[in-house]
Amino acid sequence: MLSTDKLRYRFEKYLNKGGASIFVSLFVVFVFLFVLMVFFRWAAILIWPDLSYTGSFADDVWMIWLQMTDPGNMNQDNLSPRWLKVTTILSGVIGVIILSMLIAFITTALEKVFYNFRKGRGKVLESDFTLILGWNERVVDIIRELIIANESEKYAAVVILSGEEKEVMDDLIAKRIPDSKTTRIITTTGDYANINELKRVSISEAKSVILLANCSESAFDQEKEYSDVQSVKAIMAIIASQEDGNEIPIVAEIFNEDKRDLIGFFEDDNIITLDSWEIMGKLFVQTSLTSGLEMVYNEILSFDGCEMYFYEADWNKVKFGNLAFHFKDGIPLGVYNEDRGMSLRPGNDYEMQKDDQVIILAEDDSTVNFESATIYTPIDLAFADHKLEQNQRSIMILGWHSVAEVFINESVDYLKEGSKFDIFFNNPSDVMIEKVEALKKEYPAFKIQLKTLDPFTKEDLAKANPFSYDNIVILSQDLNEQQPDKIDSDTLIILLLLRKIKSTLPDAHTKIITQVLNSDNQEIITQTDVDDFIISNKLITMILAQLSEEPLILTFYEDIFSEDGSEIYVKPIHLYSDTLPLDVKFGDLMKLAGQRDEICLGIRKGKESRDSDKNFGVTLNLKKDAKVRIEENDFLVVLSEDEL
Repeated sequence: MLSTDKLRYRFEKYLNKGGASIFVSLFVVFVFLFVLMVFFRWAAILIWPDLSYTGSFADDVWMIWLQMTDPGNMNQDNLSPRWLKVTTILSGVIGVIILSMLIAFITTALEKVFYNFRKGRGKVLESDFTLILGWNERVVDIIRELIIANESEKYAAVVILSGEEKEVMDDLIAKRIPDSKTTRIITTTGDYANINELKRVSISEAKSVILLANCSESAFDQEKEYSDVQSVKAIMAIIASQEDGNEIPIVAEIFNEDKRDLIGFFEDDNIITLDSWEIMGKLFVQTSLTSGLEMVYNEILSFDGCEMYFYEADWNKVKFGNLAFHFKDGIPLGVYNEDRGMSLRPGNDYEMQKDDQVIILAEDDSTVNFESATIYTPIDLAFADHKLEQNQRSIMILGWHSVAEVFINESVDYLKEGSKFDIFFNNPSDVMIEKVEALKKEYPAFKIQLKTLDPFTKEDLAKANPFSYDNIVILSQDLNEQQPDKIDSDTLIILLLLRKIKSTLPDAHTKIITQVLNSDNQEIITQTDVDDFIISNKLITMILAQLSEEPLILTFYEDIFSEDGSEIYVKPIHLYSDTLPLDVKFGDLMKLAGQRDEICLGIRKGKESRDSDKNFGVTLNLKKDAKVRIEENDFLVVLSEDEL
């Protein structure tokens, strides 16, 4: 026989199973006591019969039920014998106690349900959705891009799993994205590196995963290290949650190279790791060399406008140099083959092979169609093959950020030896001084200097003679500041001071390049006469979003963001022609650029370079027969080996 202690122990174990066991226990106790009270009432009637009481057994059962569920029904026994009223009182008291416990339990359970609902703790039952793990300042821009990508779908979903409070996520998304169109946005709170949490959001049904860093690039090294560790753990959890290995494309932000190498040990082509700020540094370099490039990338990387697609057809041995004129919509940039990989600008004489795919810039994948016959035959224009002279450049860097190290590391591959980098910062830290000294030792052929300057004082800024430099690059002014809006506000003040100084120097030709973290500040920044600005978060989110939709596009990014491969430039028209203006068709310009082994993607009108309503003069992927007038200050947007 079981002892009392063992019975109590088993009963406690049963209750610890959760709310259902408690509810069942209370209900069983209620039924037991109900049967017991019916027995007492029936026994009392048999032991002390009273001829004045005429109720049947069924009436007695019903009476006990009413009295236990509602003590107000006790008055129905007002005329019953006194001994029967004892059972009435017991029934009412027991009913009050048990029902109060049941009501309290149900209330608590409902509160927990609503609490979990508010906190986003429910199970997510979606399919073919994009799963975002983590939360940072890039989330809103990523969602915006995915909404655009999903416009052609009737029902689409984006699920966000992060440690952020659900109310905070929902409020920010509702404020920044009032219309999600055909995309449902589901937020839920939880540990995204936990297998059970991943299963709760139906990870196996996701079409792709975007794994965000849980801190900004301006965070301390310890925070970035912790973020990377969490990301590695999350990737392992994603793989472990799938029984047959990872089949889901995962795009992850990883700060440290050693952690990216660690993830590489998985040897999984579905896992893509990015150092966002390394990309930003390279974009800064390319933008400093050629004006208007940010608008070009903004168009190419976004789902709104021209996009990159992979397309395969029966090429019929057509030459790559003539391939563009077999598409009504689209400009081929290169060839991808599973065996040979990606090759941008393979050469005009390259003969398309059976298994080749082209990477093509087009309006939409539905409009890409290879025609067996040419749809446009370009005319020959007078070709002038001029080159730009490479000179030493002077660059002023106002502020500091880890992206500045990447900027300098990449710039030395493009610039002529003897070029100088003057870094101005107010009260630089010992760590920053050490980093600059390390750069000086690494690149002795370049002049790298760190100088103290308060950029928020017009007098100090003017003393540095900023417009004697070829380029001014504006970065964060506070190494400990992590709020994007605060960093952008500091940038705005410096831009206004520079504009004031420039107003006294009408012949100044210095190019000003700045970083904008919050995309909502774009319209404000454009009012400061800045030559070029890179919306960091927006461009990075575009890349993350595109990779989540088409992982193969990484091969394209790796090439154009590398100094050794082909890159996009905005080149002045006088490099191609001496007879200006030109009244031609866009297809003719494509053939003209092809004579320099370049691919023309579009044009930039010089007189519209400061008009935000006209995309700062940049137009890509024009129709081959579109008439254009090219004047002296206009540019061609080209895919080329170098800027010269």
